[in-house]
Amino acid sequence: MTEIPTGSAEGAGAPAAPHRTVLLRRGEVHSPADPFATAMVVERGHVAWVGSEGAADAFADGVDEVVDLDGALVTPAFTDAHVHTTATGLALTGLDLTGARSLPEALGLVRTYAAARPDDRVLLGHGWDAARWPERRAPHRAELDEAAAGRPLYLSRIDVHSAVVTTALLDLVGGVRELPGFRDGEPLTRDAHHAVRGAALGAVGPAQRDEAQRAALRHAASLGIGTLHECGGPDISSAEDFTGLLELAGREPGPRVFGYWAEQDVARAVALGAVGAGGDLFADGALGSHTACLHAPYRDAAHTGTAYLDAAAIADHVAACTEAGVQAGFHAIGDAALTAVVEGVRAAAEKVGIARIRAARHRVEHAEMLDAAGIAAFAELGLTASVQPAFDAAWGGEDGMYAERLGAERARTLNPYAAMLRAGVPLAFGSDAPVTPLDPWGTVRAAAFHRTPGHRISVRAAFTAHTRGGWRALGRDDAGVLVPGAPADYALWRTDELVVQAPDDRVARWSTDPRSGTPGLPDLTPGRELPVCLGTYVGGREVYVRPQG
Repeated sequence: MTEIPTGSAEGAGAPAAPHRTVLLRRGEVHSPADPFATAMVVERGHVAWVGSEGAADAFADGVDEVVDLDGALVTPAFTDAHVHTTATGLALTGLDLTGARSLPEALGLVRTYAAARPDDRVLLGHGWDAARWPERRAPHRAELDEAAAGRPLYLSRIDVHSAVVTTALLDLVGGVRELPGFRDGEPLTRDAHHAVRGAALGAVGPAQRDEAQRAALRHAASLGIGTLHECGGPDISSAEDFTGLLELAGREPGPRVFGYWAEQDVARAVALGAVGAGGDLFADGALGSHTACLHAPYRDAAHTGTAYLDAAAIADHVAACTEAGVQAGFHAIGDAALTAVVEGVRAAAEKVGIARIRAARHRVEHAEMLDAAGIAAFAELGLTASVQPAFDAAWGGEDGMYAERLGAERARTLNPYAAMLRAGVPLAFGSDAPVTPLDPWGTVRAAAFHRTPGHRISVRAAFTAHTRGGWRALGRDDAGVLVPGAPADYALWRTDELVVQAPDDRVARWSTDPRSGTPGLPDLTPGRELPVCLGTYVGGREVYVRPQG
């Protein structure tokens, strides 16, 4: 693949390079400007032209370089709208328990990892999920003490809202046994979890953190991801981690990184370089850890979860962000938490005006348990739903974790993407990595083949939510699409024949007709191979090229 080092990036990522004009031709260019485009011109980091092969001849002599696509598909680069970059990198380079099929297997992986990392101050791991294990329980602390040979160890559950730790780590955190969320013999949640997580991540030195961030950014680029929304905050990582990532992304070629800082101190978020005081500003927890805040009790626990923010606190934060000209955002999964968010945003609208609230494009992360009234409120208030379709793929279905926690009837209401789109709710897709892996085409597939058929959306709509939707969530309507004037953030793919897939067969048949002018996308039917990324470009500059062979 030929390097195309044109233009400069906006935001962190892909530093400026000499301006060059490049013609890409003999491929398939996914563009609403020309549904039959086979060629594209990139100039000064932006798309200058898209069109047919015949018209491309007129540009060939006036460009600095011509790239033969050899039939490759060209699409906008993906935007992952919710990522924890350092934690993702640590999972890539460290102890990853997402593949563990049983409790003994997980403990064996801990033993092997501890033996291989004798110099680590604290051993870090992620991804255990007792709901998938035959034993149906988390590791006991005594088991972890033995597996880690008495060393400090932190293992976050797959949803990152609870963790199991060794005695040695608990002893490093003074007073943790008196904090809310500490129950001897059970995974840590709430304040106890936040305190222990802070101590564990605080033990990560600059070199280890830099290694993890670089690994995550490289991996994202290799998957055709051109932009990441980093969701940091004092209960998640550290200010040093957050600013270090933004600095790294700003000085070296790679995906753009836009940071959200989850703190109610709006001035501090702005000072740290965040585009929003939100992201994972917790209104509640997660379903897997029984901490998502519900109106009715869990099916498998005699309580309704945990509320971290009430409507009044939410209203104050939204109003403050709106006045400051930055985005607010909240992590809200359970129906009671989403009710609090809607009530809070409405109260803020009464104070500062609904037009200003809508213009700010405030965000809600996850938004899994939205009912019809909540969907209508999101549309009314202009709230962007930053959602993760891979959650349904991992935990949906009649026998999945959702059904275990809520019962099958309530579980079937989760992640109602089709109803959200019909109501006009803006969608931005992400992974919440490392909760679920960076996997953009897999994410599009998960939305198009939702486990609840009534919630399915077309591949085209899902693809838009994972490309242009992330940019719109930032307040940018001119990016995430290959049209003249847009930033030249794109990816090249090896894939099979392009098709149009929609839940309604009549729509799919009409869209496939050439008269409809609908550009096709790869066939994402479950079981088929996903497209392979050949190269990723940010601001026209190559940030990934697939090795030959």
